[in-house]
Amino acid sequence: MMYSYVSHLECPVCDTTYDANKIQQLCTCGSPLLVRYDLERIRNEVKRSAIRERNHDLWRYHELLPVQHEDHVITLGEGMTPLLPMPKLGEFYGLNHLYMKDESLIPTGSFKARGAAVGISKAKELGVQQFAMPTNGNAGAAWALYAARAGIKATIVMPQDAPAITRTEVALSGAELFLVNGLISDAGKMVAEKVKHDQIYDASTLKEPYRIEGKKTMGLEIAEQLGWAMPDVILYPTGGGVGLIGIYKALQELKEIGWLAGKLPRLVAVQAEGCAPIVKAWEEKKERSEFWEQSTTVAFGINVPKALGDFLVLRALYETDGMAIAISDQELLEEQQHIAEYEGAFVCPEGAATFAAAKRLAAQGWIGSDESVVVLNTGAGIKYPDTVKIEVPVLEIGESII
Repeated sequence: MMYSYVSHLECPVCDTTYDANKIQQLCTCGSPLLVRYDLERIRNEVKRSAIRERNHDLWRYHELLPVQHEDHVITLGEGMTPLLPMPKLGEFYGLNHLYMKDESLIPTGSFKARGAAVGISKAKELGVQQFAMPTNGNAGAAWALYAARAGIKATIVMPQDAPAITRTEVALSGAELFLVNGLISDAGKMVAEKVKHDQIYDASTLKEPYRIEGKKTMGLEIAEQLGWAMPDVILYPTGGGVGLIGIYKALQELKEIGWLAGKLPRLVAVQAEGCAPIVKAWEEKKERSEFWEQSTTVAFGINVPKALGDFLVLRALYETDGMAIAISDQELLEEQQHIAEYEGAFVCPEGAATFAAAKRLAAQGWIGSDESVVVLNTGAGIKYPDTVKIEVPVLEIGESII
């Protein structure tokens, strides 16, 4: 039995195929590439029950991941984050089966470690020695740290307003770090120039095919944690949208190999009102989004004015009867506090936006009270220490708190 059943790469726009054993970036038509597997062989050769005996990390699904030799796996123990029932918050929302997939416990404190683990492992297998990437913070931190573990040189460019903790993670890893007085789109232009000049690997979102494969393990885990069943609704905070694309891909693959049955969950892309290009495109029933001018939100991880894979996100929404919704900064900050008060979870601003979306959609009746709902919290609230402003009384020595 093979470690990986990867077969080739495929363009979702023009159907051109590429060799998965060579370094590939975008299709010649400009589209991101998707990893394909010999799913028929997996169906015939791999038993779902075998997964139970494996390590509790994302590599338990190695047949559906692109790294062909276990020796090339770079890991910090990522994966198998908890799927937590949220009964108090569910009662508050009017939802009887509300769950949180909590990515705050993953290495580097965010779901970005999944994409970094698989992306860096495959880069090592392909002989990559140096890469560059733009980031809003968490992805750069994860890729820099995993690159250090793999012995690969990293160049990271992020907006100067990115969370300070992520900046520190990159700097401590030994990566080359640059800050730009602008947005991730401005950082992307600088990375593109660096990649072209130095002829190095471009690890920008969806310009390499393997980040999606790491992110799709969230979908694989949700299915396994629900007893190889699917929820009715999955809500995901969407900037570049790789996680939503990955979850959709994971569930499709599981259905094709016979490990899941039934209707796919309705997927919901959650954005901030200050940066909602996917929402606008979905409302207008378009296939691609437009660049969002002057984008701004406290949920910094989803401040992406134009996603390269926007058409893949929108396709997933349309094909699952899902939708896109925009949440205000005030709403998500209020919900961040509610989540902590009701359930004791300090979620990131992006995760809080997704809970706020579930609350609103339940109130509107788009989500039924008895439907099973999974909300993704993509990172730890402690990575954004300046998001919440609080005032605490200061006591003098000798004063009483009674």
